[in-house]
Amino acid sequence: MGTTLIRDAVIVTMNARGEVLRGDVWIENNRIIRIGADLAESADLIIEAGGKTLLPGFVQTHVHLCQTLFRGRADDLELIDWLRQRIWPMEAAHDAESVYYSALLGLGELIRSGTTTILDMETVNHTEAAFRAIEESGMRAFSGKVMMDHGDEVPEGLRETTEDSIRRSIELLKAWDGAAGGRIRYVFCPRFVVSCTEELLIRVRDLAAHYDVRIHTHASENQGEIALVEAERGMRNVVYLDHIGLARPNLILAHSIWLDDEEKQIIRERGVKVTHCPGSNLKLSSGVAEIPALLEAGVKVGLGADGAPCNNNLDMFQEMRLSAFIQKVKHGPTAMSAASVLRMATMGGAEVLGMENEIGSIEVGKLADLQLLDLEDFHVYPSFDADWASRIVYAATRGDVDTVMIDGRIVMEGKVVRTIDKSRVLPASDAALRRLLARL
Repeated sequence: MGTTLIRDAVIVTMNARGEVLRGDVWIENNRIIRIGADLAESADLIIEAGGKTLLPGFVQTHVHLCQTLFRGRADDLELIDWLRQRIWPMEAAHDAESVYYSALLGLGELIRSGTTTILDMETVNHTEAAFRAIEESGMRAFSGKVMMDHGDEVPEGLRETTEDSIRRSIELLKAWDGAAGGRIRYVFCPRFVVSCTEELLIRVRDLAAHYDVRIHTHASENQGEIALVEAERGMRNVVYLDHIGLARPNLILAHSIWLDDEEKQIIRERGVKVTHCPGSNLKLSSGVAEIPALLEAGVKVGLGADGAPCNNNLDMFQEMRLSAFIQKVKHGPTAMSAASVLRMATMGGAEVLGMENEIGSIEVGKLADLQLLDLEDFHVYPSFDADWASRIVYAATRGDVDTVMIDGRIVMEGKVVRTIDKSRVLPASDAALRRLLARL
């Protein structure tokens, strides 16, 4: 990749001091080497920022690339009906090609809106197709096949035995963990307690420790889900996960809306991470997570869009705006500031993934995962004496993202994604969906 000079940018560093600088960033291969003014001009590539705003790439800590094809096909339902009536049947109808194009469609959208790292949960089958799409796109990703060995209302195409689920997960881990120069990391993904046996969850606990990887699951998203867990396991979600020894620092819980005081204490004391998905939580009428209280307690919280059929877009700008506004309604205007939300979308996500020393801020030694915003437009002016977090969180949109770099490589320039051929992927996605629906 050689050397790259980004010249004359407004650098919103997201470092611990909250510095906003005007200057240059020097990159060698995939890392930031120098930040300053008037750096050398002998780089292999010079990007003339011309005062554009340079941000760390967004870190989305909960997405489902396999569901992007289902956008608009599961509207106006609550979680359990949404899963049983729409999502599970469509996931069961996937083949390798439909998973591949679903993933590429989502990855293109994510890059287009400034996301450079994702925590992704796939479906039961054809996960290698999603990994191929991730590799081609240039995205940095933590991902794994979903695990489901339990449940009476699971379609035949998603049913798997405990042994098959474990075996296939380990095969994928060995094939893909550390692939693409380290951009791809494997994660064990038991879907949620409702669809997993206790044996599976305990074995995942031990395997994750053995292979030193993370575990990602849904928990306490919906009150009906909690009732199902209580009826079958005799405990609330997080209490049960702690009971079987799964509540550890390598556990990442999606949603965590309906937590009681005991569960909040477990999450805090065990170092469990949480990922907040406000758009999905609102659309599925699941509720509003108590994010200010979790942050106040020192819990590491990231931000994600979830999947296209429970949100209808994968846009971090919308998630940031929503995450601030819904807390203000509940807890007052100062409950979630623009600065705290922007941190959750960058460094907060990095901390959830254990990547805070590698990504999430613009600092010397960190990986060059960056986005360049063009904020020269009506909707983000005036710029005089601007609060940069306010401009980005409350006013900017994904249409303002001009250039995206991941691992030192430009994956989007001039608002055109380089690594994914839109002219091929859009019609191929429609064709894949048509075939998938015919199989239902």
